[in-house]
Amino acid sequence: MKFLRLVLLVLVFATSSIAQKPNTTEPNSAERGPTKPSFSLEQVMSSPFPTALTSAAKANRIAWVFDSRGERNIWIADAPDFAGRQVTHYQGDDGQDIFAVKLTPDGKTVVYARGSEVSSEGHVANPATDTKEPKQQVWAADVETGKTRLLGDMGCGEEDCEDIQLSSDGLTAVWVGPKDHLWMANVAGDKPARQLTELRGDESEPQWSPDGKHIAFTTLRKDHSFIAIFELAEQRVRYVAPSVDRDFAPRWSPDGKQLIFIRTPGAELHQPLIPQRPQPWAIWLADAATAQAHELWHSGKEVNDSLPPFASESLKFGADGRIVFCSEQTGRNHLYTVSVLSGDPRAVDVLGGTTATVTSGDFDVEDVELSPDKRTVLFTSNESDVDRRHIWRANVSGGPHRAVTNSATIEWHPLMLADGKTIVCFGSTATSPAMPYYLVGKEREMIAASALPKDFPSDQLVEPHTVTFKSEDGLEIHGQLFIPRNHAASAPALIFVHGGPPRQMMPGFHYMYYYHNAYAENQYLASRGYVVLSVNYRLGVMYGRAFREPANAGWRGSSEYKDVVAGGRYLQGLAYVDRNRIGIWGGSYGGLLTALALARNSDIFAAGVDFHGVHDWSAFLAGRGGDAPDAKEAQKLAYDSSPVASASTWKSPVLFMHGDDDRNVPFSQTTDLVQRLRRQKVEIEQIIFPDEIHDFLLWRTWVKGYKATAEFFDRKLRGATQGSQH
Repeated sequence: MKFLRLVLLVLVFATSSIAQKPNTTEPNSAERGPTKPSFSLEQVMSSPFPTALTSAAKANRIAWVFDSRGERNIWIADAPDFAGRQVTHYQGDDGQDIFAVKLTPDGKTVVYARGSEVSSEGHVANPATDTKEPKQQVWAADVETGKTRLLGDMGCGEEDCEDIQLSSDGLTAVWVGPKDHLWMANVAGDKPARQLTELRGDESEPQWSPDGKHIAFTTLRKDHSFIAIFELAEQRVRYVAPSVDRDFAPRWSPDGKQLIFIRTPGAELHQPLIPQRPQPWAIWLADAATAQAHELWHSGKEVNDSLPPFASESLKFGADGRIVFCSEQTGRNHLYTVSVLSGDPRAVDVLGGTTATVTSGDFDVEDVELSPDKRTVLFTSNESDVDRRHIWRANVSGGPHRAVTNSATIEWHPLMLADGKTIVCFGSTATSPAMPYYLVGKEREMIAASALPKDFPSDQLVEPHTVTFKSEDGLEIHGQLFIPRNHAASAPALIFVHGGPPRQMMPGFHYMYYYHNAYAENQYLASRGYVVLSVNYRLGVMYGRAFREPANAGWRGSSEYKDVVAGGRYLQGLAYVDRNRIGIWGGSYGGLLTALALARNSDIFAAGVDFHGVHDWSAFLAGRGGDAPDAKEAQKLAYDSSPVASASTWKSPVLFMHGDDDRNVPFSQTTDLVQRLRRQKVEIEQIIFPDEIHDFLLWRTWVKGYKATAEFFDRKLRGATQGSQH
């Protein structure tokens, strides 16, 4: 599963239609030198990025984390005025994240984890290069006084520890601690944390029963996994319908008498690597008292029936025995419900049928949350606005869904507060960064607006145009075109390619920190006179499963690279772009595509900046699937799909940037490629960040990297020397 997480993090036409007419303001200069920006990079990256939005179960209070120039702290706000205030007071850009934030039901205490991710060797990331390695710990803070108390240590990677779970009375916390076992502590901090389990396998996803007497969790046993129930009174563990399959995502019913979970087939040896196979899945229903279970719903066996990427996040146990889940059976990610009675042939489904469709149409659902009474589902989708996200709501019992927000804005992470009517979310626009909001009708009001720096340059940013163009095989590709307000008559241009690859860039500040920063950089590059095209190439989300999982993509043939070339051709066709001064930049999977572009098409791309890119797919297959009948063929295909295979035709200059504690893309991916290019005398520059990880933890690392990016393109695409430090 850790390999799959890695793949997800690193993957995984001449004429074009333009949704909005581009700004064709007459240029004020045709010179090749850089345009003096109207704002600094620090200014456009100065907004406090919000994460970890949560609410109290019995109070109209919310909490979230603000990352302000690398200084991370918890804030709270109360309905109805939502005057935000800071609770914790950590200082400095130290790379120590805050996550897994939870409010006690009364809202008086906030529990959270602090620290950065842990490597497979057990080391906490230390990007500030402190002489003593930081720790990953669980803390509680009194909301009124801000006084903190240590509850215990964590010992797992952040992705495995996204949830600290509080009991329904708010008195006890459970989490995954050292060596992937469950740990527990009193929120009062009056007793040391204690280890609950020491079972075989890796434990994850702890879930309290509503009465606080049981904890359900997943235990991973390499080729299979179980759902287990820990009985606090008896101090014993029971397994739920154990099998050879993979069970995960346990969810309690509101009355605590039942559990649902997802089941997928266990591992099978000697399977070929190259063909993409469907991954069928099912929802199972268990009796909590007996630990007996039966299948409630199962998918079909076609490709569209496969387990959606974020199936566990959307799985909810709603009111009246209705289960909410997402499926891509129609080719788009949609919401469905099923009754807990429909999977039992002996029962009569008194709730009116088996599976009910909540959403349908040419769009995808993303965030899914239930209201406190579990009768309403809030979700985000790109319905009627393919390149943005808006909030929608529906009744779990059935009926049409309806829009909650719908304008030229972007919203994500919706929550309904304890009063059952107030909705909060995060949001942004093309010129306004991510911030928390509360909704008033279909309008929204910013929370903690005073935290936004007064010199944030909203009025100096451009609104990117949403554009579409055709790839060489006829596939329609979406993008965002940043056009400088006063560009040169023949301006330099850049392609931006995102990472992931299951991501979608939008015409506004992004909901992920990595791409929020990238959007700010594209705005900064536009302010310096560059035309920037952000390409939503195939493999991305929100355009349907077929788009996200195309044939011959990734290590199986890199068909997505066609879309990058199409973006370059699109820029070459713009009258105000100098076709000989087009560069490309991106990170992670975007670094891979940047390297492919320079290796295969230095005739189109005159320079590139590659942040921690994948350069040799075959290295990821080494040691994996050695028993596969097509292992050698897969290794060759993976190599041929990689930048290293085309390194002999690489001519354009490149700037590499990489943190040497990257836990997603091995640092060796850059080390190896640099040696190959040196032998060819390719013009190489490099900036290496000792002890930094993949998603840079230090704000100053982002600023340094993005400044260097702009200066590199100034020198290579404009021949400028001013401001260069290389």
